[in-house]
Amino acid sequence: MVVYLVGAGPGDPDLITVKAIKALKKADVVIYDRLANEEILNHAEGAELIYVGKKAGEHYKKQEEINQILIDQGQKHENVVRLKGGDPFVFGRGGEEMLALLEQGIIVEFIPGVTSAIGVPTSAGLPVTHRGVATSLTVVTGHEDPTKPNKQVKWDFKADTIIILMGIGLLKENIGEIMKHKAPETPVCVIENGTMSDQRIITGTLENITEKHINTPALVIVGNVVDVFKEALIKKSEHKKD
Repeated sequence: MVVYLVGAGPGDPDLITVKAIKALKKADVVIYDRLANEEILNHAEGAELIYVGKKAGEHYKKQEEINQILIDQGQKHENVVRLKGGDPFVFGRGGEEMLALLEQGIIVEFIPGVTSAIGVPTSAGLPVTHRGVATSLTVVTGHEDPTKPNKQVKWDFKADTIIILMGIGLLKENIGEIMKHKAPETPVCVIENGTMSDQRIITGTLENITEKHINTPALVIVGNVVDVFKEALIKKSEHKKD
């Protein structure tokens, strides 16, 4: 009996790994969340599908309930897939689920996924590092657990590029914190529905990005790499004219 913690990638179903597809094909049960593209579930033909998706302010299942479902299914079936958007260990609470399963003596195997923090900017043509511009990056959650007594994120990052996941609901607060440490004219890019056909890109600065209309799901990239991206867009536009 094995539970596979599987990353589904950043959204586009073509970006799931071959190893993840192999796990889905032999799965007896797939327990999946909101950010896993449902087209991916076609690989799990014949498997029982259990939805445990969550979104801010509207939790379908509490994490403790999800952990119990994983334990129950892991004790009943030979092959269980826990399918999570992006990578299971990048703000996916995969570590919590792993520990809950291991405490019950259930074997856990791990299949990484392309995290949206890197996959989405790359798919759009935005390099999160660039020689002479950015030699470091920080990936941070924009929405901490509200039940924690103290916030862990201090926002005084020294990295050249800051990537914020799950931060649109608190965008004004997060940007306000970053502006305590970075100049208002620092470039910002927001990518909605990254890697998908309805992907939308919004650019601006720390000073004005919160004035723009932004929908979820989206991630935020802060730093001078955004200017590299904008330069690339200009060059592409010039080539099209030629």
